[in-house]
Amino acid sequence: MPDAPTLPVIYGPDTDGRMPYEFYIDFVTKRYFHGVDNKILDMVLACFNEDAILREMTTGTVHTGRDTGLKRMFTDLLANNGRIWHGNFVHTADAISESICTQFTVEIEDLEGTKSIYQNCNRFYLKDGHFDRVFVYMSGDNLLV
Repeated sequence: MPDAPTLPVIYGPDTDGRMPYEFYIDFVTKRYFHGVDNKILDMVLACFNEDAILREMTTGTVHTGRDTGLKRMFTDLLANNGRIWHGNFVHTADAISESICTQFTVEIEDLEGTKSIYQNCNRFYLKDGHFDRVFVYMSGDNLLV
């Protein structure tokens, strides 16, 4: 996979070798959701390990593999929608388990300009500084098909 555009890394491991709380917040908001909102596919995919799994829990949809299932799902999401915005974040991060739970609002417009608003929650588990498993809880229709 080519090098993806990324934002500068400003956090290094703490003295115990773990990434600090702030790393998880920035990784989710300034890399992952920034990439989705700005339709930068390489930036989004660079957030995942090669064998990552994303599971949309409301419908049981599962996408496996950064360069296969996840790439296809994100390609379709970005191509099939107009404006995408994630915000109003509430985070709970745990550096010991390398995880973060994020509640947020999503505003998404389809290609005809019809806007939908969701209140979602994602649970991200990281391994080696990238998403390994992601669990998505959506308040409306599953857009991650």
